[in-house]
Amino acid sequence: MKKLSYLFIFVILISGIKVKADEGMWLPIFLERLNYTDMQKMGLQLTPEEIYSVNNGSLKDAIVGLSNGPTPQGFFCTGEIVSNEGLLFTNHHCGFGNIQKHSDIDHDYLADGFWAMSRDEELPNEGLSASILYRMEDVTDSIIPNISDTLAGKDRSAAIGEITSRMKKAASEDGKYNVVIKSFFSGNEYYMFVYEVYTDVRLVGAPPSSIGKFGGDTDNWMWPRHTGDFSIFRVYTAPDGSPAEYSEENVPMKPKHHLPINLDPVKLNDFSMIWGFPGGTERNLTSSGIEFKVNSYYPPIIEVFGKKLEVWKEHMSQDKEVKIKYASNYAGIANGWKLFIGQTKGIKDLDLYNEKKAFEDEFQAWIDSDEDRKAKYGNVLEIIDQSNKDKSDGYSVLIFASLSGIGGAELIGYAGDFSALATFMEKYKEEKDKSKKEKKQEKIDKEVQKLKDGIPSQFKNYDMATDEDVFAAMTELYVKNIPADMHPELLVDLVKKYKSDYKAIAAYVFDKSNFSTEAKVMAFLDKPSLKTLEKDPAYILTNEFRSSLMAASANLKQGGDELKTANRLYVEGIRKMQPDKKFYPDANSTLRFSYGEILDYYPKDAVHFDYVTHLSGVIAKEDPENDEFIVPEKLVELYNAKDYGPYGQDGKMIVCYLSNNDITGGNSGSPVMNAKGELKGIAFDGNWEAMSSDIAFAPKLQRTIVVDIHYVLFIMDKFAGAKHLVDELTINVTPPPPPPPPVKMEIVDEVEVVE
Repeated sequence: MKKLSYLFIFVILISGIKVKADEGMWLPIFLERLNYTDMQKMGLQLTPEEIYSVNNGSLKDAIVGLSNGPTPQGFFCTGEIVSNEGLLFTNHHCGFGNIQKHSDIDHDYLADGFWAMSRDEELPNEGLSASILYRMEDVTDSIIPNISDTLAGKDRSAAIGEITSRMKKAASEDGKYNVVIKSFFSGNEYYMFVYEVYTDVRLVGAPPSSIGKFGGDTDNWMWPRHTGDFSIFRVYTAPDGSPAEYSEENVPMKPKHHLPINLDPVKLNDFSMIWGFPGGTERNLTSSGIEFKVNSYYPPIIEVFGKKLEVWKEHMSQDKEVKIKYASNYAGIANGWKLFIGQTKGIKDLDLYNEKKAFEDEFQAWIDSDEDRKAKYGNVLEIIDQSNKDKSDGYSVLIFASLSGIGGAELIGYAGDFSALATFMEKYKEEKDKSKKEKKQEKIDKEVQKLKDGIPSQFKNYDMATDEDVFAAMTELYVKNIPADMHPELLVDLVKKYKSDYKAIAAYVFDKSNFSTEAKVMAFLDKPSLKTLEKDPAYILTNEFRSSLMAASANLKQGGDELKTANRLYVEGIRKMQPDKKFYPDANSTLRFSYGEILDYYPKDAVHFDYVTHLSGVIAKEDPENDEFIVPEKLVELYNAKDYGPYGQDGKMIVCYLSNNDITGGNSGSPVMNAKGELKGIAFDGNWEAMSSDIAFAPKLQRTIVVDIHYVLFIMDKFAGAKHLVDELTINVTPPPPPPPPVKMEIVDEVEVVE
């Protein structure tokens, strides 16, 4: 009895000891050295070789970086290979742009969804590429020792560029691989990433936006969440398995590894692992850097984006065709706009300025305690702080000049595309030699044809009335926020002529410009004239806006070489100050993993958020009058019938869940896996209370929002009728434990108990 009691006490004690997830987005080549033991303690059941291997198929071979080009240096989203036929899962918002490109009034895949019922129906996506890491390598010792300590700024970058150029060429194996070398820890280390890039990636399936984007801007970055944020693609290769451009002869990819799917229900404190390509963090940002962000960087972006969204929303709500055309642009800007609002709030709520300042005081004290440190690091913080103060003075002007001027209306940006033609025509006009004149005419003709070829893509997703109102709104912001001496001359004249009536100014510019309609552009290009071009108000404004932007940039003090050196020394110093700490580098769109657990949270006093949401929450939010909360009729029918197939649990359908994994932008679409490396869900968002996580990890608050794999399969199978895609997957379910053996009853003689 005593032994049993001791064991019982021990179990109680260790049950209160919880191994916390490390913050950080970790590099896979250091998994065994830095993370594997901790991950095992949390429940990981894979070997290091099963997770990351160059010689054998491993988990990393199922992780895909999505980009819009054949030689990407970074990735806008992550995906995962989930079948031995190259099927790929990612987020709906990651596939949104390509879904939109395939949509029109007759085939509105954004509103209705898209499901290829055969391979022949899968849709190619020009420009979309899928990269899989072949190997990565620490090349620091091949770079840093070969650079003089006296080199800084452009000279240092040039020296590094020369070395890395040779290394990339050798590692590419005559173009077989796309090789990327990036700096880490502010230039203190360098790593090489060797990718296989697949450029035939086809759209296979996507739920309607009423599922894939349910909640819209209102629910974005919020929990509880009820969004089925997934879409499906397929990677194709040449018949021999090598990457190839789109061809009807191509075949579905045979991956080295694909992720199996696990249908056990998620449970609180289950191990959770995420792999993907996080875009960027600034975890070593100083207190003065935070001041700059909050006071000078975020506010103008929030104002410009907010106004543009307001104009777009008004037109999109009135015209279905406009809604389709601007859906992708709207979604992208809306996400960034709300992100910056949330980051500002998070920085203030979590008092990150004072947290960073306290750490800097500690760092400075460490420096001052040693003469050698003072010589090397003594003025590092002073240089960084001064740079942030200097650029704070003019940065908002630069942003307004960029986003509301040259980057305001689409008309202004498009007019800038004719600059090369103007240059060719100017040189033709100046040339006297007849034979040389003929060659210059050939350049003009070639450029004219190039511009004609680009007309369909320019106007496919363009609406003049919408852009005209954007121009009016952006121009008003520009005039109010840019110093008068930087205003374009033509704009000054128009403001005076129309008495600051920006609608009237916009009407004049769009009426007189040759670039506001497809017909007017074609007419101009049929008879291109330098004189006509130079009188075009949109063309004049694009050049004058560009000049103002250059002036704003020239007026900005950004620290230069001294600042780059200070940043590098700052990171070097804080790593030396904490020799026992395991450091991870800031995210920079390279393959990383994070690990943690499925977890609820308490966002504020007396408020508790559970770790799962259900389909009942979708139904509760339904609002037929609000585009963001429309629920498809068929989904309501399935809910009412509780027709969930094998994907529901106890009469409920889980939609989303939470983990405390450390992720950021670029991790959208990342696989969320269990201890066996099986897919449990797809990461798609962070939570509002930890929006400042790119600057500082908040362990008590930071959560990753995941669409549960049960909901993904339920939508594919029961809602869309795409059972053939579900059948393609490898699906695992843990068998129930065997029942306990029957208890044997024995009759014994009564005995007398003597006390």
